[in-house]
Amino acid sequence: MILIEVHLEILKNLLPGAVPTIQLTILGAMLAFVLSFMGGLGRLSRFAVVRGLAGFIVEFFRGTSLLVQLFWLFYVLPFMGIRLESGMVGLLALGLNYGAYGSEVVRSAVLSVPKGQHEAGIALNMTAFQRMRYIIIPQAFRTMIPSFGNLLIELLKGTALVSLVTIPEMTFEALVMRTSDAAHTLEIFTWLLLIYFAIAYPLTMLMRWVERRYSLGRL
Repeated sequence: MILIEVHLEILKNLLPGAVPTIQLTILGAMLAFVLSFMGGLGRLSRFAVVRGLAGFIVEFFRGTSLLVQLFWLFYVLPFMGIRLESGMVGLLALGLNYGAYGSEVVRSAVLSVPKGQHEAGIALNMTAFQRMRYIIIPQAFRTMIPSFGNLLIELLKGTALVSLVTIPEMTFEALVMRTSDAAHTLEIFTWLLLIYFAIAYPLTMLMRWVERRYSLGRL
């Protein structure tokens, strides 16, 4: 009975932390999705300034640690007179970091569309925006889905780092419990692993369903 009570107490403390974890995953994914298209299409712009700026921003966030980005937003911005809530810091860091990686997914998918598709749009007297909106993106998006699915799972796992800027998500709660009850470290972190998997697996299945759904009727 004592062992059961220990596990129930661990779950009682960990499960509330799953709410911020899921919220950060969903909102971070939405922000990263938008930034992925902005960065990816920006790197394909016919304007050199836009290409250069988009390229620099993408490479900067890809080339620096998510952890350091979190610390910079949380500890450095206040010295510049900008104070953000810890939740906003976590959201921005996750969105910017994974949006940078997602931009490469968008860029490579767009470039993978056969050149003949572009020429067909030109032959139909479509503008560049219309070609991208109605011909290129719909075909490229199918290619993006598996990579976006991988990034979504990576983003979920990345939420563990936001515990270091005092966001009370699952890893933060686990560390608090471990500090006060080190004797049950095994149980605490085993449950943490299982809960992360319980969240990640449905997301994986969802992305596979989206991929199959989007592929219906296509060769």
